[in-house]
Amino acid sequence: MTTFSKRLKQARTAAGISQERLGIDAGLEPASASARMNQYEKGVHSPGESTAKQIADTLGLPLAWFYCEDEETAYLLQCFHSLKGKERKKAIEMVERLALGG
Repeated sequence: MTTFSKRLKQARTAAGISQERLGIDAGLEPASASARMNQYEKGVHSPGESTAKQIADTLGLPLAWFYCEDEETAYLLQCFHSLKGKERKKAIEMVERLALGG
């Protein structure tokens, strides 16, 4: 399994939706949506960038989350993605201070 396939299954099951529903909502042809999502989750095939982006958008996650190799980075991306406007700027400033030892 690839990092993408593991995270895809994790996000889909957390959302409580079927492979078919996710595929259709992400814009795949209804006739092949379930089979294609199954292949993506098993790592048999990988979606192209635009399809991966549609899947991420459908699940409300940033595309980069699907490629994070460690849980901490994935969690930070997920949290940051949920922030808006000024909250994002504050989060960046806080992380910069921590990273620079201030």
